[in-house]
Amino acid sequence: MLRSPTTATPALAMPAEPPAAEPHRSTTRQPLAALAPQLEHARGRGRPALDRLPRWLRALLGVPLLGKLAGAALLVVLVMAGLIIALHITGVSNREMVAVLFVGLFAMLVVNLVLVSIALRPVADLETLANRVLDGDLEARAAPSVLADRDIARLGRSINLLLDGLVADRARMRRLASEVIRAHDQEQARVARELHDSIAQGIAAQLLQLGAAARDVPDAALRDRLLAIRAMTGTTMEELRALSQSVYPQMLDELGLSAALSQLVRDTHARCHSPIDATVDPAANRATPEAAAVLYRVAEEALENACLHAEASHIRLTVMVNGGTLTLEVEDDGAGFDVAAAEAGAPAVGIFSMRERVALAEGWFEISSTPGRGTRVVAAVPVSPPRNP
Repeated sequence: MLRSPTTATPALAMPAEPPAAEPHRSTTRQPLAALAPQLEHARGRGRPALDRLPRWLRALLGVPLLGKLAGAALLVVLVMAGLIIALHITGVSNREMVAVLFVGLFAMLVVNLVLVSIALRPVADLETLANRVLDGDLEARAAPSVLADRDIARLGRSINLLLDGLVADRARMRRLASEVIRAHDQEQARVARELHDSIAQGIAAQLLQLGAAARDVPDAALRDRLLAIRAMTGTTMEELRALSQSVYPQMLDELGLSAALSQLVRDTHARCHSPIDATVDPAANRATPEAAAVLYRVAEEALENACLHAEASHIRLTVMVNGGTLTLEVEDDGAGFDVAAAEAGAPAVGIFSMRERVALAEGWFEISSTPGRGTRVVAAVPVSPPRNP
């Protein structure tokens, strides 16, 4: 259990990190037509059900809608003509013949309505498919239907090709975004190491030299000036180390996620003075560097928002490992906000960055908030390395 300390080394405000923006489409994108041979097997799912039908029934069901309606109308007309001839031969009155005609017309209407509803059922299936895709299910596909005519079946295959190309394009964009974020993190880590190991060490050497010079100078005024310079240099070194920590936490690589989050909690408390209760499962240190970096950045953004924007009076941070999943939860009692309005209006860079980072680590992210009732951020990523997209 980590408790908020009363004192901590102040840290400089972390510079705004570029969000994991949606990458542009590659100019060398493979045309959708080139995917057809590889996707023929996937499009053929469900064909055994069609193949079990008799050939004449498959041919009949494959007739275009206009042909089905014309055939049904012709069949009804022929039946009506046969009935009229039979009634005329048997000497039925005109009134009874008119009644038969009305019954025949009504039957033709019913048959046409049934045929239209059956023929349009594949269209309703395509509408259901579109809604599933709109909800984010990009694995949904149009299944072959025994009721679909050639035009609708061709439309379904075209939609499947479009979705297959969209999934392939999305995978390429995610790979590109993942590489961009990974390169950005590596560059930040390199800059942080340079600041900490090279520049900070050089300033530390200068501090020693200034202290020695102050001791050796007999002039009191000059000695005071040297000591003042030494104090300013010491402040600069502390700020430099804080900047190095904000650019990339070396502790994350050296001591693991638990220690890095403990330091983050202390630094955040030193800036906003809000009590922060932190509970970190020691098993969190088993996370891969990628997963640890993702959760650290999400925790950093969530704590920053809770302290500076929501002005929360109490914050709770929890990290736990359940099976192969590492879950982070940050909850506060601050001002809260309308999540849907925030994401639909001006770009919510912080939310977008958190969501994209977690998605690229093949995890899931959820943020819930109500104005005046606080905010809850939950992110979960796999402990083991994610599979390649």
